[in-house]
Amino acid sequence: MSYELVVGLEVHCQLNTNSKAFCGCSTEFGKPANTNVCPVCLALPGALPVLNKRVVEDAVKLGLATDCTIARQSILARKNYFYPDLPKGYQISQYEEPVCSEGMIHVDTDEGRKNIRLVRIHVEEDAGKSIHDIGDDTFIDVNRCGVPLLEIVSYPDIRSAKEASAYLQKLRQIVKYLGISDGNMEEGSLRCDANVSVRLKGAEEYGTRTEIKNMNSFKSVEKAIEYEAQRHIDVLESGGKIVQETRLWDADKQETRSMRGKEFAHDYRYFPDPDLVPVQIDDEMLESMKLELPEFPEARSERFVQEFGIPGYDAGVLTAEREVADYFENVVRCSGDAKAASNWVMGEVLRTLKEKNIPVASFSVSPERLGELIGLIAGGTISNTIAKQVFERMQETADDAKAIVEKEGLAQVSDTAEIEKVVQDIIDANPGQVEQYRSGKTRIFGFFVGQCMKAMKGKANPVVVNEILKRKLEG
Repeated sequence: MSYELVVGLEVHCQLNTNSKAFCGCSTEFGKPANTNVCPVCLALPGALPVLNKRVVEDAVKLGLATDCTIARQSILARKNYFYPDLPKGYQISQYEEPVCSEGMIHVDTDEGRKNIRLVRIHVEEDAGKSIHDIGDDTFIDVNRCGVPLLEIVSYPDIRSAKEASAYLQKLRQIVKYLGISDGNMEEGSLRCDANVSVRLKGAEEYGTRTEIKNMNSFKSVEKAIEYEAQRHIDVLESGGKIVQETRLWDADKQETRSMRGKEFAHDYRYFPDPDLVPVQIDDEMLESMKLELPEFPEARSERFVQEFGIPGYDAGVLTAEREVADYFENVVRCSGDAKAASNWVMGEVLRTLKEKNIPVASFSVSPERLGELIGLIAGGTISNTIAKQVFERMQETADDAKAIVEKEGLAQVSDTAEIEKVVQDIIDANPGQVEQYRSGKTRIFGFFVGQCMKAMKGKANPVVVNEILKRKLEG
């Protein structure tokens, strides 16, 4: 407990552009090896890169969303290193003059809200992929060469593994709200490297850091940081010294292992790319990007509370993903009942999405159809119990809620004579429970309601059932 954890994160975010950063090749995932390529990707003699404007626009959007200073001029540089899956022998990146710098991401921790400072956000192209699991040879797939990335580098402001995970989740939420990336860690759209060190509490100097790679989930990030921090402490407590190096996280063994010595900036011999002109961002472009920024989760959550009168917790759940928030607002618009819309989206809709592992964009029940279903409940046509049956049928057919109710005879029964007969049968069949109720054990009233609803297959109007039951039991 005398040690303090110090963490900084370097995150690579893959942009969802249709074409690569410096050529017109497709970025489509899963294509046959070495088919999304051209002379630029393969670094053939005479091939010249041309910067994809959308990459710069996405960088500016993320910079604005994280309160960065946007550089009116930035330089694209060559990051030199030699590896089989890097045909050019260098990556096009940024070093001395990034497009965005000195930003901030706000995260909620156990101690309250905390600001994690950003050093920079810069443009970079991805490298290819080495494939080692086909026989004894290594194969190279260069489809990913040139796929556009943004690298987001934080200051070492993070003090726990949970904070690191919260920061990463917040960053993922921002890029998804902006629509610039799907933020999928498992598929590599969001890749995180953690720089970890420990120091004695109260010390001002940082300890020797190690870099951890190969973490493909939020849980992996937490586990890897916790393991590495404890490894540092154990080494220091035994009188050893931490070696600055890059380590890999082994998810199967739940441990890190040494990969290579840590590189320094001078190892890459950065210099401006002579084939690319400086990136210029004028007032018109900057203002245009500001207008394209969405309403972010915090502001949207506050508006939901004020405008729709729903609890803060509900608003937080509904705004966690932009698409879900859009869906909810459309349901409110179609139904006119914000509370019912909130209950249905938070309950049945999110449960179904989780069970089927699909995004809301792929959900078969549109906001308009759900809004109509809510209207049928409010109008007394069907009960909540029957509505859930209709909801399930709506996922299997293109029919709207009203058509399903009519076709399957699910309309709510409000005929007092019919309900009164069923209620009397239930009372006659359960004299013991009737006696209990009349002796003061009124909580058993729910038993009678349940029996009546069961007898009428959930179609009885619960308000009428309650009125008749109360009258007969207390009469």
